[in-house]
Formats: sequence, structure tokens, C-alpha cells
Amino acid sequence: MNFDVQRELIPRNTTLHLLDTLNAMKTKLLAAAEQSQLLDETGHVPSAPSYADLLQHAVGAQALSRDVLHLTSDFARSTYSTNRAGSAVLAHLATAAAMSTHAAPYFAETAESALALPRTSSETAREHLGNRMVIDHATARAYLRRAAESLRNASNELDAHLDFHRFFPASARQKTPAAPPTRPNTRRH
Repeated sequence: MNFDVQRELIPRNTTLHLLDTLNAMKTKLLAAAEQSQLLDETGHVPSAPSYADLLQHAVGAQALSRDVLHLTSDFARSTYSTNRAGSAVLAHLATAAAMSTHAAPYFAETAESALALPRTSSETAREHLGNRMVIDHATARAYLRRAAESLRNASNELDAHLDFHRFFPASARQKTPAAPPTRPNTRRH
């Protein structure tokens, strides 16, 4: 097997582990985006939204972002992050890391607005603040979904990489190329 091609391979077990990790993290991000609700059952901002609940959305998003950042950092330090498949995966992980870090501040802005909403006396100001809360909260949820989408794209890269593994027998992936056999010296002195 060509040694250059062998260097391009991310070990199969590592690839499978990364796929499991990415899929689990993607599921958590999507669940957080879905479960983080602002509007009531009528589709309106509640008259007194819970600051604690909204702040908890920020806390959850921050924890998810930390996990995505750790995964991205660990992958970036790996030896295979610079090969063809690894650099494509790393690009998607970097996007997921950036997207995930934006969610928590928008959730925190929503929570801050929730504190101001009861103190707002003007109906126009309340409506403006409520609209701002909806936009900030929706933006935070969108960032979580975009982060999950980037993790899905990284998984797709790894799936394609697993297909590449099928072209090479397992024994060839584990061995280094053997040196060519030496020829016996047939010259006579």
C-alpha cells in the first residue's frame, strides 16, 4: 500500500468513536434548541417570563458550547487533524464551536430583558422589549441548530472517510510498508 495514502487514514476505531461523540453532541444541541422555549402555548411572550428559566437556557447553552470547544480542541491537537479528511472535519468542528459560543449570550440577553419587562410601563416599550426577547431567543436557538448542523457535516466527512477505509485491508492499515527484499550479491571478486 502506498505509505502516503496510509498516512491519510484516521484509524477506524478513532473514526467510529468520533462519529459516536459527534452524533451524541448533535442530538444534545438539537434537543436544547427544541426544549428552550420562550413563548407560551398561545404563541406570545408571557407577561412575566421566568428570569431563572431563561437564564438556565444560557447555562445549558454554555455547557454545550464548552463540550464542543473541548472536542474541537482535542481534535485539532490530534496528528490526523492535518490530513485531508481530518482538516475537513476540523473545519466543520471549528464552525460548530463558533456557532455554539454565540447561543449563550443571546439566551442571557433574553433573560435580562425578562427582568426589565415587568418594570416597563409603556405598552409600546413592552411590545418592543417582547419582540427583542423573541428575536434574541430565536437567534440563540438558531445558533444551536447551526452548531448541530456543522457537527452533522463533520459526521458526514467521517462517514465518507470510513468508506475510504474499505479499500484497504485491515492488515495493511496496521503495518508499515516493508522494505524491499535485499538482493544477494552475485558479483565475484
